[in-house]
Amino acid sequence: MYRHLLLIPLLVMLAACQTAQLQRDFDPNRDFSVYRNWSWKEPALQYRPDDPRVRSDLTEQRIRTAVSEQLDQRGLRPATTGTPAQVLVQAWLIVEQRTQTYTSLSNGAWGSPWPGFWGGPMYTDTRTVDYQVGTLQIDFYDAVDGKLVWRGSAEQILPRNAGTPAERTGMLRETVAKVLAQYPPR
Repeated sequence: MYRHLLLIPLLVMLAACQTAQLQRDFDPNRDFSVYRNWSWKEPALQYRPDDPRVRSDLTEQRIRTAVSEQLDQRGLRPATTGTPAQVLVQAWLIVEQRTQTYTSLSNGAWGSPWPGFWGGPMYTDTRTVDYQVGTLQIDFYDAVDGKLVWRGSAEQILPRNAGTPAERTGMLRETVAKVLAQYPPR
């Protein structure tokens, strides 16, 4: 009975890991207000690992659409034909397998709070949890010198069941919005 209660903190920790962990980095010497239009730096989306279970034309289409929508909301327009882009955009989808081991101890002591505790057996419960972590990274390169000027990423535990296509689209849109919420840097 008590051993099962010890699993509650483990579940709380795993639930806390569900939120995306955001990171960003940028060149503080750049003036981001001069960037008005953008284009994809091909290949627009790179995968790690390059595995057909991860790599998908549908996933790439979803990410391209979500990035385009978010950049449009931030005032960056796609470069028109014949007009050079000021910033090039490239995305990475990285999926890693991770393992965590949790050990909990339960003491078998019983008795009253006064002298006279009796010891019982001590139980150790060790559990190993395997899970996948997905990282979506979006990079901005200056089109003139080709240098990285901004990078944002979100890392989160991937659900075992990817859900319906509409749910996948919604999850990717939400993740891209979180990453690009940090652009332009302030």
